Amino acid sequence: MGTTRKTITLTDKQDQWIKAQIAAGEYTNDSEYIRDLVRRDQEDNAKFLTLKQAIQDGLSSGVSDKSVTDIMEEVESRLRADGRL
Repeated sequence: MGTTRKTITLTDKQDQWIKAQIAAGEYTNDSEYIRDLVRRDQEDNAKFLTLKQAIQDGLSSGVSDKSVTDIMEEVESRLRADGRL
């Protein structure tokens, strides 16, 4: 994996925040902090896209003729089968 050097401009307050995170032992340097932010943003974006697709799938599936009770029983059954309930 290659690397690319970037130059960024931060406010004094942002720079102080990063330095405080480093001083607290959360990160070893500025680059590690920024890379962690990018990784977390990538993870959040992947979750968002998954949720967005699930919403679209739900909208595309149309209106169900099942009752709320039927739907809840199906969900409960699936959760039990998966060992999550």
